Amino acid sequence: MSVTVIDNAAIATVDANGTEHASGHIVIRDGLIEKVGNGPVERPADNHDFIDARGRLVTPGLVNTHHHLYQWATRGYAKDAELFEWLTTLYPVWGRLTEEVTRAAGAAGMAKLALTGCTTIADHHYVFPDNGGDQIGALVGEAKRLGVRLHAVRGSMDRGQSQGGLPPDNIVEDLEAALLGTEKAINDFHDPDPLGLIRIAVGPCSPFSVSRELMEQAAALARRHGVRLHTHLAETIDEEEQCLAENGCTPAQYAEQLGWLGDDVWLAHTIHLSDEAIKRFGQTGTGSAHCPSSNGRIAAGMAPVRQLLDAGAPVGLGVDGAASNESGGLGEEIRQALLVARFRGGATALSIREALWMATMGGARCLGRDHEIGSIEPGKVADLAVWRLDDLDHAGIADPVAALALGSAPTVDRLLVGGRSVVADGELRTADVESITRDLKNAAEVLR
Repeated sequence: MSVTVIDNAAIATVDANGTEHASGHIVIRDGLIEKVGNGPVERPADNHDFIDARGRLVTPGLVNTHHHLYQWATRGYAKDAELFEWLTTLYPVWGRLTEEVTRAAGAAGMAKLALTGCTTIADHHYVFPDNGGDQIGALVGEAKRLGVRLHAVRGSMDRGQSQGGLPPDNIVEDLEAALLGTEKAINDFHDPDPLGLIRIAVGPCSPFSVSRELMEQAAALARRHGVRLHTHLAETIDEEEQCLAENGCTPAQYAEQLGWLGDDVWLAHTIHLSDEAIKRFGQTGTGSAHCPSSNGRIAAGMAPVRQLLDAGAPVGLGVDGAASNESGGLGEEIRQALLVARFRGGATALSIREALWMATMGGARCLGRDHEIGSIEPGKVADLAVWRLDDLDHAGIADPVAALALGSAPTVDRLLVGGRSVVADGELRTADVESITRDLKNAAEVLR
């Protein structure tokens, strides 16, 4: 039996009532939250973990709904490019990915995410070069080593340059190989246990790099296995113009034709949506992974977050690949989402607590896990972030949620995944950061 007690903490539970405690406690038993409440709690026996969280804010662990971990080895390329130019610059580099490079990049990305409050990572991996080794296995292995929760989205592309797509032919698969590889990942790694670290989702890359047949058959495969679906959609005007020219409809309309709207689907970016598309997202429960920093980096636009939330669609936050968001941290995306929403819709377009909800429960809803993670409630998995707010950057801000959302991203003093400390005293405890950094540098040099 394992017991951890957090005491004297400001707590934002992000439950349905928005319950908060100015000074409260959390009791964790065997990886699950047993109690949460106001005031102090009796200190456990010496053989149990006790965390005095005075001057700290505890929130649910953050949920990253969209990432490309392999891109940590290709930061800094195509510095002033928009999406299609950025992709055509980077695809030939990614065509040289090996299992070792992906492993090093994945470890670096996961370490950064953990150190910025993230306990659950949805990683969309769709590049499988010839002789590239076990790409998904490399990422799964690093997630288990670091102790973070990974939703590995087994992506695919079957539409290379010879078929009118953007990627080079050497990094696309044929239809059969893509479907077999996806099913193998599900069979090998998917673990539906609430405390399990690895789940698999199905994720053809995007309508402009994937055939209609692959989109349709991948959706059928996912639903046969009871796993979720994910792809990029409506990210740029170029994408919309191409979809209109090729299919006579917008990307959102095309997705609906293919069976890609539903409460088992979440889509990355969803920037260029009509009012009707936003309404359909809400009606079908289709989720949106909002990636504000990445969208700014490649000048894609600003997602209609307020309208999606008002329509009832799940909206979570995403870092996106580090080649379009070199910072790679999730905590700072709370502030970025807030600012971008207000650029678009004014000071009331998004509140600080709505931004925190998107980073936690909104993300959990996108991944179909809102009954397991995303809030601090008895019976839920103990995925928690303990933020330090007594430093120069945050001291004196009376509202701890405002300190988190409006100030610079605070130091993560402790990060618990299923009650296990992945970060403690602001340092990664499950792996050596210096070794991870050295391996990342070597991987980037190999590709360069």
